[in-house]
Amino acid sequence: MRRFRLVMLAFVVLLALPAATVRAADRMQIGFYDDLSFRYAADRLDNLAAAAATGASIIHTNASWAAIAPTKPANAADASDPAYHLSDLDDLIAKAAQDGLRVMIDVSSTPKWANGGKTPNYAPTRPSDLTAFTRMLATRYNGRPGSLGSVSLWSVWNEPNLGQFLLPQYAGKKIVSPSIYARIYKAAYAGIKAGNPTAKVAIGETSAQGRDHPAARGVSDTVAPGTFARLLAQQKGLLFAAWAHHPYPTTPSSKPLQKVRYPNVTLSQLGNFEKTLKAAFKRTVPIWITEYGHETKPGEPKGVTYAQQAAYAKLALKTARADPNVAMFIWFTFRDAAGNPWQSGLEQPSGAPKPAYGAFRSLASSFDGQTIVVRPGRAPRLTVYVPKIAYFTPAGAVVGVSYRVLDGTKIIAGGIPTAALGTDQSVTFTPAFTPAKGHHYTVTANVNDISGNTETETLTVLS
Repeated sequence: MRRFRLVMLAFVVLLALPAATVRAADRMQIGFYDDLSFRYAADRLDNLAAAAATGASIIHTNASWAAIAPTKPANAADASDPAYHLSDLDDLIAKAAQDGLRVMIDVSSTPKWANGGKTPNYAPTRPSDLTAFTRMLATRYNGRPGSLGSVSLWSVWNEPNLGQFLLPQYAGKKIVSPSIYARIYKAAYAGIKAGNPTAKVAIGETSAQGRDHPAARGVSDTVAPGTFARLLAQQKGLLFAAWAHHPYPTTPSSKPLQKVRYPNVTLSQLGNFEKTLKAAFKRTVPIWITEYGHETKPGEPKGVTYAQQAAYAKLALKTARADPNVAMFIWFTFRDAAGNPWQSGLEQPSGAPKPAYGAFRSLASSFDGQTIVVRPGRAPRLTVYVPKIAYFTPAGAVVGVSYRVLDGTKIIAGGIPTAALGTDQSVTFTPAFTPAKGHHYTVTANVNDISGNTETETLTVLS
């Protein structure tokens, strides 16, 4: 009877789903990065709900090692060690799932006890200390029984091509930051995968700009992202799911497609950057845009008007979605706040929406999702992520799935199978259709649990 009820719920939802009237469009995951609004503000729950209402599905957050473990834990593997401060991160991960939002964690910043008393932008003296920290985090959020939620998206260090976040960048005139970052990344990756083997980890988190030569005294050293990626690829043993990048324009008043000289990488140079990554790593590398935004006047006197921000948000989203290698787009920030020096929020400090909120919402609701490439002539195994269902339902539970497959505007398949909920908030099923070479499909899947909670996700399937 339990399985019958799930199937009947799925059948009802399947009948209710509207038919598409336009050609299928490529999908990418869309979200926000704004720890002040989503972790620390008194109205953070309202902010998460408002973010989800745009159609977004990802919240990017920072796990500062220096802030979480300001003193050395007696037992680094024990998340309950009093040295750790995790309550706000725990709260975000739980509450985000309740609103149907997945969480992506970026690990960064070394505590003084781990790097000889230096500032957080210096690497740990012992990489194993970072491995122990990331293993603790990944285990705490691996979605298994006893964990405190599920996080399956990760990245390592913020803008390591800037001296502001990683030093040294040079030894004399030689660029050394990529080799230092490689040691940081491999240490963090080892811990994340040990704690959660299903995790996807992005490398890079690079800033859009850099100089490729030592700076004058008193000026922070930097390396251009294209150069940083090329040199990083020379380091052996790097495993990663995507390259994370921040393709901001070079000034607050610049347009999204501002032209810059490569190896600097704004949105206009993503194509060249992707060619560098493919040549350097000998494969096509997915891009996660994990920070992007446009600041507004009067908070940022050199910023853009509210109307310009709305137009630029649309252009940036459409540009990213048109690039087949871009799998994620994260806007920084969601709401302007006194404690945040950036005024790129889609909402004013009062919570009143700027015009960009509506512009962003109009696209996010139709863009968000995944694009996957499958082999023609074989029924594909498809995976959708349903954090809201996972909030209410334990991993391993049987859930109902209703799906529909469109080839252009024509419905070619549908079904109502059941499936097990994964520890990474996922549901995997095999739709009953055989992709033809060169076709472009849209798969809409509605997942429901025994309590009547439902969540709908859309995929683009290319064959």
